[in-house]
Amino acid sequence: MKHATTPLPAPIVDSGVSLEKALTERRSQRTFSSEPLTTTEVGQVLWAAQGVTDPSGKRTAPSAGAIGPLELFVVSADGVFHYLPDDHALEERGGGDRRNALSAAAADQDQVATAPVVLVVTGILARTAWKFGGDRAWRYVNLEAGHAAQNALLMAAALGLGGVPIGAFDDNAVMDLLGLPADHRPLYLIPLGHPG
Repeated sequence: MKHATTPLPAPIVDSGVSLEKALTERRSQRTFSSEPLTTTEVGQVLWAAQGVTDPSGKRTAPSAGAIGPLELFVVSADGVFHYLPDDHALEERGGGDRRNALSAAAADQDQVATAPVVLVVTGILARTAWKFGGDRAWRYVNLEAGHAAQNALLMAAALGLGGVPIGAFDDNAVMDLLGLPADHRPLYLIPLGHPG
């Protein structure tokens, strides 16, 4: 099925904010203002998490065997979107605001409902398992999710945004809510926004 796609603004690769400053500023943020994120801000965070950084397809976060088992989704008031790293674009996956339902799937954590954007990091085990076997593959996929999440949170800090990684949620409820394929396992929910 063909989905509508929206190109994102080109990533900024030299913002003038040092890594040390981003590390110092990064804190778990659970309260957000109602100010929406711009397309540039969303694109920059997505690029930091899984953006393509060279012609061979390598990404911002390390990946065992450079396989890339992660997929990123964005949940906002406008719907659900899938990040396409090769095109640096968002693919629409469904309309309507699903943040309240996503919050319910995450043990009613308010920050999931009130953040302007929730980044959902999913992993596809089969992409890595064919090369490394199932047990080792899960380790690698989970490690990669941590790398991508930290990149996203550091970029959020560099942009003056806040976020918090969440691992407490009902996997099946999140999969159903976002219409994820059966091979996508949700690994992280990351509410993002301007600090409230």
